[in-house]
This record gives sequence, structure tokens and C-alpha cells, in this order.
Amino acid sequence: AQMTISFNSTNVLQDEKIREGIKEYSDWPTIPQVYLKGEFLGGSDILIEMYNSGSLKEKIEIELAS
Repeated sequence: AQMTISFNSTNVLQDEKIREGIKEYSDWPTIPQVYLKGEFLGGSDILIEMYNSGSLKEKIEIELAS
């Protein structure tokens, strides 16, 4: 069975204030940044690690079930 997942993306590179603001908000120095239900997960390096370990799938499944 397929599941429909809503998502949103924002091009923070278009606006310097937003670009710097998101780094301050997350206390994370790099972009892209990924959030799941408002929780900061990390940048692309962290997401790759989470994907490879299976923890990203687990986290998404838990969040979708709640």
C-alpha cells in the first residue's frame, strides 16, 4: 500500500536573512537542513548516515504513526 506524505521545501539560498536565520535557529552551520514534524534531524551528511543505518526509516515511520 502506498502512503501519501506531505512535505515542504524552502530555498533559503534566495534570501540571506533566511539563510543565516535558519543556521541560527538550528544551531547548525550548514545547509541543507532537514526537519521532521518540526524537529531538526540534521544536514545531508547526518541524513545519509541515518539512511544507511536504517534509523531514518524508523524515525519517519514512528513520526507518521503518531
